[in-house]
Amino acid sequence: MVGDREEIQMIVRDSTDQEVAKCPECNGPISPGTTLDETVCEECGLIVAEDRLDRSPEWRAFTHQEHQQKARVGAPTTPTMHDKGLSTQIGWQNKDANGQSLSPRKRKQLGRLRKWHKRCQTWDGKERNLKQAFSEIDRMASALGLPKSACETASVIYRRALSANLLLGRSIESVATATLYAAARTEGIPRTLDEMTSVARVEYNRIARAYRAVIAELELAIEPTDPIAYLPRFTSELDCSQATHRKTRELLEGVVGRHYTSGKSPVGLAAAALYAGSCLTGDPLTQQEISDVANVTTMTIRTHYREFLNDE
Repeated sequence: MVGDREEIQMIVRDSTDQEVAKCPECNGPISPGTTLDETVCEECGLIVAEDRLDRSPEWRAFTHQEHQQKARVGAPTTPTMHDKGLSTQIGWQNKDANGQSLSPRKRKQLGRLRKWHKRCQTWDGKERNLKQAFSEIDRMASALGLPKSACETASVIYRRALSANLLLGRSIESVATATLYAAARTEGIPRTLDEMTSVARVEYNRIARAYRAVIAELELAIEPTDPIAYLPRFTSELDCSQATHRKTRELLEGVVGRHYTSGKSPVGLAAAALYAGSCLTGDPLTQQEISDVANVTTMTIRTHYREFLNDE
């Protein structure tokens, strides 16, 4: 009888692995029973499996400290790390399980273990490539104030670019910067390529070429940037009045989608609209002040702002 029961449980385990939920006696459907560790047949009531894995929380925790003390797993997986966060780490504290300090000989041995453990995490060229690229993406995102979602999107795009062999003949820094810029455009975050270049370690032209290659080869559907997206940052840095902000937004909403905006820089349009709005509201803003904030030339502002005034 014990052998038959073990055979039935083995059949259920095999069928569960194959996503087949049938009773071995009557071929009826099986479902969890009244207790979490049993699986019973809905037709004949046979208990076909016991000691089922309970995936619910093991304990209840009411505070953050209790949750940290009772947790048995590490951080969730993330695409922003070369191993997706699945690797282990050797703690930096030179203490044993009882909290006692280690002897000098043990500390020296533990230091060697940390060194080799860190080296073994990047065992091939691809892993080292991802580790360096993700470090660059995290550094530039921190300097530009980009959210974590942009870093995750950039990491996914970079993995795709590496799998498509787009790094042949290109530097890691240029492709990493290009993927971060593509992620910012995908997330709808107003950042210009000049701003990316200011925190990158490669020049503008190499980043632009890498960005065009990534967009074309990976077929990323990135919409053109809305000039209105740059307006809050510009008005905040220039400490503009609410009237100027509203007037500039009205000017941009009136010209977006027209034929003469096609092919023009959205940053230049936003800067010109801001200058036109300040002229209409009497806000004392100069072209040079707006040029310094928007990182465009005063000639670009003068070229476009007359079109906003004519429409007004």
